[in-house]
Amino acid sequence: MSEPLVRVEKLTQPAKVALITFNRPKVMNALNDALAEELAEQLAALDADPDVHVIVVTGNEKAFAAGADIAAMAEWTYAKVYNDNYITKHWEAAKSVRKPLIAAVSGYALGGGCEFAMMCDVIIAADNAKFGQPEISIGTIPGMGGTQRLPRAVGKAKAMEWCLTGRFVTAQEAEAAGLVARVVPADKLMEEVMATAGKIASFSLPAVMKVKETINAAFETTLAQGLTFERREFHATFALADQKEGMRAFVEKRKPDFKNQ
Repeated sequence: MSEPLVRVEKLTQPAKVALITFNRPKVMNALNDALAEELAEQLAALDADPDVHVIVVTGNEKAFAAGADIAAMAEWTYAKVYNDNYITKHWEAAKSVRKPLIAAVSGYALGGGCEFAMMCDVIIAADNAKFGQPEISIGTIPGMGGTQRLPRAVGKAKAMEWCLTGRFVTAQEAEAAGLVARVVPADKLMEEVMATAGKIASFSLPAVMKVKETINAAFETTLAQGLTFERREFHATFALADQKEGMRAFVEKRKPDFKNQ
């Protein structure tokens, strides 16, 4: 049997964390339809798994994902990509995942690789990471959110310059611009990512998912609508057993024992 295009591991240390690894090393983890389909299936399964609270996605030391598979697309026609609704099916499965997604980026995250990382909730980058939307250099434009999510992350000026020049952006510049949450030494990347994932996984899952949902709403609503949504979700936490446990533990100066209820 052929190797899976994405490898999945449910970890015991840290607990409640799953690791997805892109597995096309010969082509720098270039994304294609088959990989996207496998990834969508695995994300859906892990999102539904009560034993998984946080999902980490990574590639290898050389590349998180160096874009889409250009060799596969080179001779496609407009009719094909339009009729197939290319990218929409499977490729955007990350958008519907309710649990936190952390992108652990080492090496190249270009084109679709950068766009997929932006679909995740947190990007932690190795100090050797390179980000970019170089589609302009091959006569096309970003098609998986590069012109939409990038301005929301780094602002119009930087997004415009990055997409129009196609230049590669260092991890340090990406962090300064707001694209990346943290930059860590390459040899410490997974250690740091797992520490972050483990910390998040230790909290109440309903509360964690509410944080993700409310922050994402900030990009889809006006400030007034977003504040109302946040307030209602805050009120809703008072229906959770975990809210009672968390606040009682704080008052009693002990560690909370969350039951994710």
